[in-house]
Amino acid sequence: MQMLMPKPQIFVERTLALIKPDVVDKEEEIEDLILRSGFLIVQKRKLQLSPEQCSNFYADQYGKVFFPNLTAYMSSGPLVAMVLARHSAVSYWKELLGPSNSIKARRTHPYSLRAIYGTDDLRNGLHGSLSISSAEREIRFMFPEVISEPIPAGQRARDYLNLYVKPTLLAGLTVLCKEKPADPMTWLADWLIEHNPNKPRLQHQITEEEHQ
Repeated sequence: MQMLMPKPQIFVERTLALIKPDVVDKEEEIEDLILRSGFLIVQKRKLQLSPEQCSNFYADQYGKVFFPNLTAYMSSGPLVAMVLARHSAVSYWKELLGPSNSIKARRTHPYSLRAIYGTDDLRNGLHGSLSISSAEREIRFMFPEVISEPIPAGQRARDYLNLYVKPTLLAGLTVLCKEKPADPMTWLADWLIEHNPNKPRLQHQITEEEHQ
């Protein structure tokens, strides 16, 4: 029986995480839990939103009874915004957070972050994006200076691999076979970094004297 090779895929996904104002003092502790759960913190900033900015961020909740209390709570002090990345980041982050109501979370998901750091349904400690599309929107809101490119999938992902990844990898493996280094994995990693086709080329090297 012929073995079918799996189609190439891109697994990295991003989501937005917020440490809300009432638990900002637990920032380092929470970040340690995030990193130990397999996430990479790609971007991070501490900021304080105005009530108007909070209203815009939670625009999909507008008109609900708790909306005024939500915007008042989220604008009551500084918060920490982070872009988290890993395989299936959105769903894994939601799982780590637990139910939105911290009281319920302590009953059903006692080891979740909201069970540990949250107080009730409103003051639940942390925020997570509900979907990939909402994650991209929220990341653009919190990090407007970052260019957010859509993650390729399906045929676009295969085209990207065939156009940019495979030719460089094939060239590196060819040279690897000729060189036969003692540590092939490290050698190949260094070679790929050096020959990255997307690596920026500096037109002019600024010396320390010129900078001063």
